[in-house]
Amino acid sequence: MSLTADDIAKRLASVEADIARCSERSGRESASVNLLCVSKTQPAELIEVALQYGQRLFGENRVQEAERKWPALRQKFPGVELHLIGPLQSNKAREAVALFDVIETVDRPRIAEALAQEIQRAGKHPRLFVEVNTGKEPQKAGILPEDADAFIARCRSEFGLTIDGLMCIPPHEGQASPHFALLASIAKRNGVAHLSMGMTADYPLAIQLGATYVRLGTAIFGDRLT
Repeated sequence: MSLTADDIAKRLASVEADIARCSERSGRESASVNLLCVSKTQPAELIEVALQYGQRLFGENRVQEAERKWPALRQKFPGVELHLIGPLQSNKAREAVALFDVIETVDRPRIAEALAQEIQRAGKHPRLFVEVNTGKEPQKAGILPEDADAFIARCRSEFGLTIDGLMCIPPHEGQASPHFALLASIAKRNGVAHLSMGMTADYPLAIQLGATYVRLGTAIFGDRLT
């Protein structure tokens, strides 16, 4: 289905209102939950509609795709906060640090080391989230839950990184709530402020369990283009 500018505006308003309601039901301020529009595979023309209606937080999966779309969009629309929410290869650390404001997929020592070196070289400090594979799924990236405490400590002590948040993608099957609760517990005991969790199908539950960023694509833009 091809969405019009009016469709996207209505979807944004509806999602923002729903986030406010979910936050209120959970005893939270709506301002404590950030809507991250997942713009991966979406054309710049569609993203620009959301920007025109005031949306400024966006998530991309691939460094190369973001490099093609976002420099021009940033010039037209100041104040964008761009998140990398897909896997990062160590040989793309330089590009990722230059382009993204938040990198949510720090998931192994090699990536932490590459980012630390590039941050020091460039003098640019994107906010960093550790990705946790809460479902221990072999096909997914992310540090295992039982290794998360040690990895966060190593990022801080050995690599000198500031870890600002945690991110997870629960398994498609089963309930998401145990995974959101697990991520929140890891964050609490490690003094981590932000939780990126919850997508179109389960973001109300994520808000209830402490999400500070919810990553929504289909709810805003419709089905992804492939």
